[in-house]
Amino acid sequence: MTDPADDESEEDRLTYAETGVDIDASEDATAALLEAFGSDLMTEYAGLLDIGDRYLALATDGVGTKLLVAEAIADFSTIGIDCIAMNVNDLVAAGVEPVAFVDYLAIDEPDDVLTNEIGEGLAVGLEESGMTLLGGETAVMPEVVSGFDLAGTCVGLAAKDDVLEGEAEVGDVLVGFASDGIHSNGLTLAREAVTREHEYTDPFPHAGDGRSIGEELLRPTRIYTDLLEAMHAHDVRAAAHITGGGWTNLLRMGERKYVVDDPFPAQPIFEFVQQEGNVSDEEMHRTFNMGTGFVVAVPEDRAEDIVAETDGRIIGRVESGSEVEIRGLSLE
Repeated sequence: MTDPADDESEEDRLTYAETGVDIDASEDATAALLEAFGSDLMTEYAGLLDIGDRYLALATDGVGTKLLVAEAIADFSTIGIDCIAMNVNDLVAAGVEPVAFVDYLAIDEPDDVLTNEIGEGLAVGLEESGMTLLGGETAVMPEVVSGFDLAGTCVGLAAKDDVLEGEAEVGDVLVGFASDGIHSNGLTLAREAVTREHEYTDPFPHAGDGRSIGEELLRPTRIYTDLLEAMHAHDVRAAAHITGGGWTNLLRMGERKYVVDDPFPAQPIFEFVQQEGNVSDEEMHRTFNMGTGFVVAVPEDRAEDIVAETDGRIIGRVESGSEVEIRGLSLE
């Protein structure tokens, strides 16, 4: 990608922190919360409870400010998929099979159209991930919520041998899997960028099918549960769901150097966000998935096997160090 900072003033350059989301501060706050009560067993992506011969796993997440795009164009049909995906993908990154889900919808006033469309999206996500919806809650709270918020909690089960070690080793190969677009992180930055000069209802310049900018931003998050069988069969050591923090998520697989020399190409929405917001290459890669939504670290002699059984491809390798090298950038 071409860094707009190379030929434009820094005065109007957007960063995630300037739009209201400071990733470092968020991580510090999360660490403080965990320190306050502790945990018996936590992976980087899910909490685990020992129930004898297996682990019960829990993950919880929401859709974030992508909801504001849905509200702006009155299209709520896909955000339920995002809610499912953001939860189950975290369990997949721990090597855990998701089995059940509960949702929580907070809303300022009852809206049958909104709730019906959200339900349709949840149903699609449940089918794609092979889960069961065990229940949920719709809370009408006009004094607390302006608009609505959608979140959920996912339950998973895993044999103890199936939970990933979580630590990549020097010499491992990185296998990546394409994203379906912007997914459900970085939308605060993306929204600010694209609405500088455009409306969500404006045609997306790179689309040949008449899609609007808002519709492009709402492409649902890909669900990666179909990778679990191959991950377990081919000795995947660690995995990373490329969400908040962008490519620095690879560092959650251990203090190593992750050299990414063949990532999937970034979809046109990323170029559009970067240009409209005058966002630097580094900020883009620290915020967004940039075309690759999931990465696993696997022993070199098993890499081709997992590629053959999935739609993944070898994108890099693991070396000694503590950084991520991608597209000429060094992220720490």
